[in-house]
Amino acid sequence: MNSTFIWYELITDDQQQAADFYGKVVGWTAEPFPGSDAAGEPYLILSKDGRGSAGILRRNADMAAAGMPPIWLGYIAVADADAAIAAIRAAGGRVHMGPQEVPGVGRIAMATDPGDALFYILEPKPAGEPPAPVERMTPGGCGWRELYSSAGEKAAFGFYAGLFGWETIREMDMGPMGTYRVWGVDGQDLGGMMDKPEQLPRSGWGYYFVVEGVDSAAERVRANGGSVHMGPMEVPDGSWVVQCSDPQGAAFCLVSKTR
Repeated sequence: MNSTFIWYELITDDQQQAADFYGKVVGWTAEPFPGSDAAGEPYLILSKDGRGSAGILRRNADMAAAGMPPIWLGYIAVADADAAIAAIRAAGGRVHMGPQEVPGVGRIAMATDPGDALFYILEPKPAGEPPAPVERMTPGGCGWRELYSSAGEKAAFGFYAGLFGWETIREMDMGPMGTYRVWGVDGQDLGGMMDKPEQLPRSGWGYYFVVEGVDSAAERVRANGGSVHMGPMEVPDGSWVVQCSDPQGAAFCLVSKTR
């Protein structure tokens, strides 16, 4: 099964503050997932134009004790969660949670790749093909997924390609920073991988959410308590990007067709 990311999740300490922030920056609306508020802490679904793109989960004490900061994570669709977990372990990854059943959603598990970058897998229920991806630069969606790996981009790509059928679309020489590998599925470019720069504290995935006009979006980040760490910068396909963090410290990125 060739598969890729189908959902994104922010794990954070203050769900409502995060919902307000991303609502103003990206234009998402937040609604509780039905049945998720039994403990008084609902799972919030972030949507734009009626299409759900991401969720917000409160960081619990166990996550904090394990050293997990506020963070964005992605879910990769799989046909069989148990088989995927076995394959992840065999390929040198580690499993940190699950698989466990989420009613109305499917079976999920949290893992790290050989460079210790976190990700989820999701076996959707009812069984069947995962939802078709939307056009890559649809506002409110995720337009790009980028891995910075302490294992090196070559080893990281081998791990994900072996598990999920990803392919190399092209490679770009970045000089002293190494190679930037553009990866995708079925000929469509979906993200990039590179060696982790020394200044980053850990390996991780970065997610680029689509906005209309990157300059105004960057100003909304600053005006609402977030920080812009890099950009605006034009990238090879002509899009514009900024790398940011939200008021609780979770890193995220924005991408736009226009500056």
